Amino acid sequence: MDGPPTVAGMVLPAGSTVPPVPYLVALLAAAALVGWRLFEDAPNVDDRTVLALAPWMAAGAAAYACSQLDLVPGFLAPLSTSPVVYLTTAVVCGAVWLAARTLRERPLVHLALGGAAAALVPAGAAITSGIRSGTLALAWPLGGAFAAVLVAAALWVGLTRVRPSVSVTGWAGALVVLGHVLDGVTTAVGVDVLGFGEQTPLSRIIIEAGAALPTEPYLGGAWLFVVVKAALAVGVVALFTDYVREEPREGFALLGLIAAVGLGPGAHNVVLFAAAGG
Repeated sequence: MDGPPTVAGMVLPAGSTVPPVPYLVALLAAAALVGWRLFEDAPNVDDRTVLALAPWMAAGAAAYACSQLDLVPGFLAPLSTSPVVYLTTAVVCGAVWLAARTLRERPLVHLALGGAAAALVPAGAAITSGIRSGTLALAWPLGGAFAAVLVAAALWVGLTRVRPSVSVTGWAGALVVLGHVLDGVTTAVGVDVLGFGEQTPLSRIIIEAGAALPTEPYLGGAWLFVVVKAALAVGVVALFTDYVREEPREGFALLGLIAAVGLGPGAHNVVLFAAAGG
């Protein structure tokens, strides 16, 4: 008999797996080593740091999409499933960050460029797979991403005018809003237009609630999920304003983590939907 749902079970996507023990031990050891070196190095974390880390958020998402499309080589496959792929990406990102900090000029630029390269490889593999299989469909995923940018920009401008103090969060605050709006809008495109199912139980509950409303014939079922994601993102940024001002290093680090929770799934949606079609 199944027990009551756990918190992890409500927020992790269906099909989340743990890699074989040797992989898990090696990954945790690498994470501990890189984490310890970063702690010892104590790099400054501000809004520019979070912006430089954004390509790495997309890199992990694209790698997971490749895993779902069975494009990852066998020996790397256990490290590319959800949620392990994000820890794998974090370890590689941390190692590159440490290496970039040994350079005298513009380490954050090198960190961002490394993330862009890490994202382009799996994204390119997924798109190439879509072309070869005849399933490539760019219009809706890219259209959804463009719409998300417009909505996020409007929300950010409105938020900074209503509460000018949020500008202290800088690029990190804007990325939180963009990431979660991107996740919401692309999920709506996938569910209501392309026929994909939502993997995360908590998100699926919200979408089902939206589908039960009288607006479903006109707006679909996922519009409520978009609204919830956008509202949460705006609310979090507003709540973090004082924290970022008083404890900037910790505040920006947490905002970066919150941004990744939105930008990662959003980028994953774009890559997967474009490569697999509807």
